Amino acid sequence: MNAANYIKSLLTSLRCHPVSLITISFLLMMSCKDEKPVATLGSSKTAQEILGDPAYRAISYGGYRMSSRDHQPSVEELKEDMLLLSALGIKLIRTYNVKLAHAGNVLQAIKELKEEDARFEMYVMLGAWIDCKYAWTGQEPDHDQESEANEAEIARAVELSKAYPDIVKIIAVGNEAMVKWATSYYVQPDVILKWVQHLQDLKETGELSKSLWITSSDNFASWGGGDSIYHVPALNQLMEAVDFISLHTYPMHDTHYNPDFWDLASGPSNHSDSLIIANAMDASLKYAQNQFQSVANYMRSIGVNKPLQIGETGWASSSDGHYGNEGSRACDEYKQALYHDAIRAWTDEAGISCFFFEAFDEQWKDAQNPKGSENHFGLFTIDGAAKFVLWDEVDQGLFNNLGRGGKAITKTHQGLIDTLMKTVLIPSQKLAE
Repeated sequence: MNAANYIKSLLTSLRCHPVSLITISFLLMMSCKDEKPVATLGSSKTAQEILGDPAYRAISYGGYRMSSRDHQPSVEELKEDMLLLSALGIKLIRTYNVKLAHAGNVLQAIKELKEEDARFEMYVMLGAWIDCKYAWTGQEPDHDQESEANEAEIARAVELSKAYPDIVKIIAVGNEAMVKWATSYYVQPDVILKWVQHLQDLKETGELSKSLWITSSDNFASWGGGDSIYHVPALNQLMEAVDFISLHTYPMHDTHYNPDFWDLASGPSNHSDSLIIANAMDASLKYAQNQFQSVANYMRSIGVNKPLQIGETGWASSSDGHYGNEGSRACDEYKQALYHDAIRAWTDEAGISCFFFEAFDEQWKDAQNPKGSENHFGLFTIDGAAKFVLWDEVDQGLFNNLGRGGKAITKTHQGLIDTLMKTVLIPSQKLAE
């Protein structure tokens, strides 16, 4: 039963009782919680075994706790985070670059946890950042040439994969490196293809394990699911060259940039606020599913048959910009929880790995604007408070004896549902325009 129908049935069953809208919303949220799949412990798994298995939940991870990445998290801090994620049933994390110490320290943290407890299990999709020439230099980016730094980034990814073969199961060449709106740094598909083929060659020669899977993680449009401008021979060759396709889908961003599916104000005027929200989040799930299917359709149209996974999707819990009170009114903890649980339920059932973005808030992403949405995609705050999506897990004691930065895991809003619901924004067509 979808969320809208559930609310309808709930309202009908409780119509004779004095139940508040907040209570109804709370009951809806609690009813949608599912038990986390449990992985079978044992020897190191391969990417082929892990991807698509709901017992190996995936998440995007950055451990930065300060407003600048100049402050690299320590191995001990990263171990704190890995234990929290493991408690949630997360067994596969995604990192984004290897130039900084972060990725290597994450791998070292996992290694140490495995040495301390043979039952501990965590795998990594290791990201290698790819840029065009003159990216981030103040000069005009040249999108037809690649940065000289890419070679060293790939070499470091190879080095780490060889040093931690029981942990690194996937290398992702680039992050949203082909999508045209990434105007600061995007490259043409032939650059990604070049490095994917290089890594595949290393597998053939035995320098890298043949079970190591290679992909690129990019916007759904970059994988052929959108504008035909992306439908070029190099993309088709890339889809043949990767071991699987890792696509990104962000309905939250499109509540501003492509808000037709978020147009709810024209619906029946007698809809309750909770029903408007439920309909909005149902529409958001369908939007993500349609983007996923658009890539599958393109892949089929060119005769490619590869596994298709979601390398990134997420929902921010706060925004003072496009997605906040003066914009599409998309961002709050309640909607984040609804989207998380809906996308997890669909991908678990469909056998799709979903790297939900992201584990913890990171304030370096928009350091000049602390209230910006980019700083608030985490399921946990920087201080380790569990957002609404994880309140059940706090109650279940999943984080007992765990913490972040010396603080125990508590609930946001002091765990008060009435306080939380006062922050929930009702989608408005007028404000989204």
